[in-house]
Amino acid sequence: MFYKILPVLLLGLFSFSMHTVSNTNFIATANSTSIEITSEEIYHSLNANHFMLPSQESFVKAIEGFYKLKEKGKIQKEILTLIDFSKSANAQRMWVIDLATNTILYQTFVSHGRNTGNEFATKFSNVPESYQSSLGFYATAETYFGKHGFSLRLDGLEKGINDKARERAIVIHGADYVSESFIDKNGRLGRSLGCPALPLEMSEEIIKTIQDKSCLFIYYPSKNYEAQSQLIS
Repeated sequence: MFYKILPVLLLGLFSFSMHTVSNTNFIATANSTSIEITSEEIYHSLNANHFMLPSQESFVKAIEGFYKLKEKGKIQKEILTLIDFSKSANAQRMWVIDLATNTILYQTFVSHGRNTGNEFATKFSNVPESYQSSLGFYATAETYFGKHGFSLRLDGLEKGINDKARERAIVIHGADYVSESFIDKNGRLGRSLGCPALPLEMSEEIIKTIQDKSCLFIYYPSKNYEAQSQLIS
């Protein structure tokens, strides 16, 4: 699939010698020309910024939904948060990516729901009181101070998959059970009631970065999800 990308991203894809064309001239040309690249090219141009890259499969699906939602006006920021629940809870399986510069800003631990699985996530639900995580695409919303401190509300954008996120109070917040010390003591990361909880020391900074209409995608290789979703092919 092809996407129209900002010129700053294209600077990461191509290099030009100074005697051939200046960066300034290239940007001016790109601003007046429709340039299309594939999701795979975006992936391979990612600036890892000393972090590990997400899997190509999860990223490509995230990008596909991101641009569909951007076109519909459901999200506004050039920020993509990707959670990969195919990975162990003991791995840093959440990435925050600035698509304006094609740079990974954060990689960290993130919890899944207590009824979704132990170390590995296996079950997902949109049902209130299920205490399971929900897959799919979300728009980040407003912040507030609650029982977990500074938190971020989420709006599920996929009917029947995650659209009860508000009703279920599925939010991003910090938690002391999302830490390497908890893993060391218990053999796995702690679990939430369905929220993607973050390490306490990183939660506020990440929330401030992604709040107000950025895209969050929770990935898992689920045939059931892929059959229901209108945002990925």
